[in-house]
Amino acid sequence: MPRYVLTGAPGAGKTAILRQLELDGHVVVEESATDVIALQQARGVGKPWEEEGFIDEVIRLQQRRQGAVRSATAFFDRSPVCTLALSRYLGFAPTPLLADEVERVVTANAYASTVFFVRNRGFVEPTAARQISYEDSLVFEQLHEQTYRELGFRLVEVPAARLDERVALVRHAAERHIA
Repeated sequence: MPRYVLTGAPGAGKTAILRQLELDGHVVVEESATDVIALQQARGVGKPWEEEGFIDEVIRLQQRRQGAVRSATAFFDRSPVCTLALSRYLGFAPTPLLADEVERVVTANAYASTVFFVRNRGFVEPTAARQISYEDSLVFEQLHEQTYRELGFRLVEVPAARLDERVALVRHAAERHIA
Protein backbone atom coordinates (compact mmCIF):
# COMPACT_ATOMS: atom_id res chain seq x y z
CA MET A 1 0.00 0.00 0.00
CA PRO A 2 1.23 3.51 -0.70
CA ARG A 3 3.08 5.54 1.88
CA TYR A 4 2.66 9.21 1.13
CA VAL A 5 4.91 11.94 2.48
CA LEU A 6 3.76 15.45 3.32
CA THR A 7 6.64 17.90 3.31
CA GLY A 8 7.21 21.63 3.20
CA ALA A 9 8.36 24.53 5.32
CA PRO A 10 8.00 24.54 9.09
CA GLY A 11 4.57 25.85 10.01
CA ALA A 12 3.09 25.26 6.55
CA GLY A 13 0.16 23.28 7.93
CA LYS A 14 1.27 19.67 7.40
CA THR A 15 0.20 18.58 10.86
CA ALA A 16 -3.29 20.08 10.48
CA ILE A 17 -3.74 18.22 7.20
CA LEU A 18 -2.57 14.99 8.86
CA ARG A 19 -4.91 15.49 11.83
CA GLN A 20 -7.88 15.78 9.45
CA LEU A 21 -6.77 12.76 7.44
CA GLU A 22 -6.48 10.83 10.71
CA LEU A 23 -9.96 11.90 11.80
CA ASP A 24 -11.20 10.74 8.38
CA GLY A 25 -9.86 7.26 9.14
CA HIS A 26 -6.46 7.28 7.44
CA VAL A 27 -3.27 5.98 9.04
CA VAL A 28 -0.90 8.86 9.78
CA VAL A 29 2.66 8.90 11.09
CA GLU A 30 3.93 11.79 13.20
CA GLU A 31 6.96 13.92 12.41
CA SER A 32 10.02 12.48 14.12
CA ALA A 33 12.18 15.61 14.33
CA THR A 34 9.57 17.50 16.33
CA ASP A 35 9.27 14.62 18.78
CA VAL A 36 13.05 14.30 19.16
CA ILE A 37 13.24 18.06 19.78
CA ALA A 38 10.44 17.96 22.37
CA LEU A 39 12.05 15.09 24.27
CA GLN A 40 15.49 16.71 24.27
CA GLN A 41 14.05 20.04 25.38
CA ALA A 42 12.24 18.24 28.21
CA ARG A 43 15.70 16.93 29.19
CA GLY A 44 17.04 20.49 29.29
CA VAL A 45 18.66 20.77 25.85
CA GLY A 46 17.56 24.17 24.52
CA LYS A 47 18.43 23.70 20.84
CA PRO A 48 18.74 19.96 20.19
CA TRP A 49 19.16 20.48 16.45
CA GLU A 50 22.59 21.93 17.19
CA GLU A 51 23.71 18.80 19.06
CA GLU A 52 25.88 16.08 17.57
CA GLY A 53 23.76 13.01 17.01
CA PHE A 54 20.48 14.88 16.49
CA ILE A 55 20.09 13.84 12.84
CA ASP A 56 20.73 10.18 13.65
CA GLU A 57 18.17 10.28 16.49
CA VAL A 58 15.60 11.56 14.00
CA ILE A 59 16.50 8.86 11.47
CA ARG A 60 16.25 6.07 14.06
CA LEU A 61 12.79 7.25 15.11
CA GLN A 62 11.71 7.53 11.46
CA GLN A 63 12.91 3.96 10.88
CA ARG A 64 10.92 2.65 13.87
CA ARG A 65 7.79 4.49 12.80
CA GLN A 66 8.06 3.39 9.19
CA GLY A 67 8.55 -0.23 10.29
CA ALA A 68 5.43 -0.07 12.47
CA VAL A 69 3.16 0.67 9.48
CA ARG A 70 2.22 -2.61 7.87
CA SER A 71 -0.66 -2.84 5.42
CA ALA A 72 -2.64 0.37 5.21
CA THR A 73 -2.16 3.38 3.02
CA ALA A 74 -0.38 5.85 5.28
CA PHE A 75 0.45 9.53 5.30
CA PHE A 76 3.80 10.50 6.83
CA ASP A 77 4.67 13.90 8.26
CA ARG A 78 8.11 14.09 6.63
CA SER A 79 10.57 11.34 5.68
CA PRO A 80 14.32 10.66 5.72
CA VAL A 81 14.55 12.81 2.57
CA CYS A 82 13.32 15.71 4.73
CA THR A 83 15.98 14.81 7.28
CA LEU A 84 18.59 15.04 4.51
CA ALA A 85 17.25 18.52 3.64
CA LEU A 86 17.37 19.43 7.34
CA SER A 87 20.95 18.21 7.60
CA ARG A 88 21.89 20.35 4.61
CA TYR A 89 20.04 23.34 6.05
CA LEU A 90 21.91 22.98 9.35
CA GLY A 91 25.22 22.71 7.48
CA PHE A 92 25.91 19.12 8.57
CA ALA A 93 27.45 16.54 6.27
CA PRO A 94 25.09 13.57 5.98
CA THR A 95 25.92 10.94 8.59
CA PRO A 96 26.46 7.40 7.34
CA LEU A 97 23.13 6.40 8.92
CA LEU A 98 21.32 9.23 7.12
CA ALA A 99 23.00 8.49 3.77
CA ASP A 100 22.21 4.77 4.06
CA GLU A 101 18.59 5.39 5.03
CA VAL A 102 17.98 7.86 2.20
CA GLU A 103 19.50 5.42 -0.28
CA ARG A 104 17.38 2.60 1.15
CA VAL A 105 14.06 4.47 0.99
CA VAL A 106 14.78 5.68 -2.55
CA THR A 107 15.96 2.36 -4.00
CA ALA A 108 13.35 0.28 -2.15
CA ASN A 109 10.53 2.70 -3.05
CA ALA A 110 9.67 2.81 0.64
CA TYR A 111 7.45 5.83 -0.01
CA ALA A 112 5.25 6.70 -2.96
CA SER A 113 7.07 8.63 -5.66
CA THR A 114 4.33 11.24 -5.32
CA VAL A 115 5.10 13.61 -2.43
CA PHE A 116 2.69 16.27 -1.19
CA PHE A 117 4.52 19.58 -1.00
CA VAL A 118 2.60 21.76 1.45
CA ARG A 119 3.38 25.38 0.66
CA ASN A 120 3.92 27.99 3.34
CA ARG A 121 0.99 30.08 4.51
CA GLY A 122 2.85 33.40 4.38
CA PHE A 123 3.92 33.33 8.02
CA VAL A 124 5.46 31.09 10.67
CA GLU A 125 4.14 30.76 14.20
CA PRO A 126 7.09 30.09 16.51
CA THR A 127 6.91 27.17 18.95
CA ALA A 128 9.48 25.59 21.24
CA ALA A 129 10.45 23.23 18.41
CA ARG A 130 9.92 25.71 15.56
CA GLN A 131 12.37 28.54 16.11
CA ILE A 132 12.76 29.78 12.56
CA SER A 133 11.99 33.10 10.91
CA TYR A 134 9.64 33.28 7.97
CA GLU A 135 12.53 34.25 5.70
CA ASP A 136 14.59 31.25 6.84
CA SER A 137 11.56 28.99 6.42
CA LEU A 138 11.44 29.99 2.74
CA VAL A 139 15.07 28.89 2.34
CA PHE A 140 14.22 25.65 4.15
CA GLU A 141 11.18 25.15 1.89
CA GLN A 142 13.27 25.61 -1.25
CA LEU A 143 15.90 23.18 0.04
CA HIS A 144 13.23 20.53 0.67
CA GLU A 145 11.84 20.98 -2.81
CA GLN A 146 15.30 20.75 -4.36
CA THR A 147 16.22 17.63 -2.35
CA TYR A 148 13.05 15.74 -3.29
CA ARG A 149 13.35 16.65 -6.96
CA GLU A 150 17.05 15.70 -6.99
CA LEU A 151 16.10 12.22 -5.74
CA GLY A 152 13.41 11.76 -8.41
CA PHE A 153 10.21 12.37 -6.48
CA ARG A 154 7.18 13.97 -8.15
CA LEU A 155 5.82 16.86 -6.10
CA VAL A 156 2.12 17.60 -5.85
CA GLU A 157 1.66 21.23 -4.89
CA VAL A 158 -0.61 21.84 -1.91
CA PRO A 159 -1.01 25.62 -1.99
CA ALA A 160 -1.96 27.82 0.94
CA ALA A 161 -5.74 27.50 1.27
CA ARG A 162 -8.42 26.54 3.75
CA LEU A 163 -7.76 23.25 5.52
CA ASP A 164 -10.71 21.47 3.90
CA GLU A 165 -9.44 22.45 0.44
CA ARG A 166 -5.94 21.23 1.18
CA VAL A 167 -7.19 17.92 2.58
CA ALA A 168 -9.48 17.42 -0.42
CA LEU A 169 -6.55 17.99 -2.77
CA VAL A 170 -4.38 15.44 -0.93
CA ARG A 171 -7.21 12.91 -0.75
CA HIS A 172 -8.06 13.31 -4.44
CA ALA A 173 -4.45 13.01 -5.61
CA ALA A 174 -3.88 9.95 -3.39
CA GLU A 175 -7.05 8.26 -4.71
CA ARG A 176 -5.93 8.88 -8.30
CA HIS A 177 -2.51 7.43 -7.49
CA ILE A 178 -4.00 4.33 -5.85
CA ALA A 179 -6.46 3.60 -8.67
